[in-house]
Amino acid sequence: MVQLNINGRDLQVDADPSTPILWALRDNLDLTGTKFGCGAALCGACTVHLEGAPIRSCITPISVAVGQKITTIEAMSGDPVGKAVQDAWIRHDVPQCGYCQSGQVMSAAALLRTNTAPSDADIDNAMSGNICRCGTYQRIRAAIKDAAKTLA
Repeated sequence: MVQLNINGRDLQVDADPSTPILWALRDNLDLTGTKFGCGAALCGACTVHLEGAPIRSCITPISVAVGQKITTIEAMSGDPVGKAVQDAWIRHDVPQCGYCQSGQVMSAAALLRTNTAPSDADIDNAMSGNICRCGTYQRIRAAIKDAAKTLA
């Protein structure tokens, strides 16, 4: 058993410490908002926060997260920054298929926590590890700028 703090709750996970966070979330805790994309930390679909920083949960073992706080997409609506990002996503009609969106929202929220007025280059840099197969990058950028204005 491994104890993890996920979305503000201490939870026991019955998994090997080398298990990727993604699979502990999805298979052991039924937190399925975080998606499997590539399994190689290349697409960003599995992005969660570890102590507020975006990480790729598909390659990060749960042992790394012991004693730290993991935040998933399921907690974003209860967080002012996460809520602002999600609301902007809706206003700008960002999702098409939606598969990458939890990772996109997690990366955008992490950006806005550290940079309240990001430039296009800042946004492109922060979001570069998140792939959208539908190509909604312009709407993603517009939504991030909108969320930043809401939070200002």
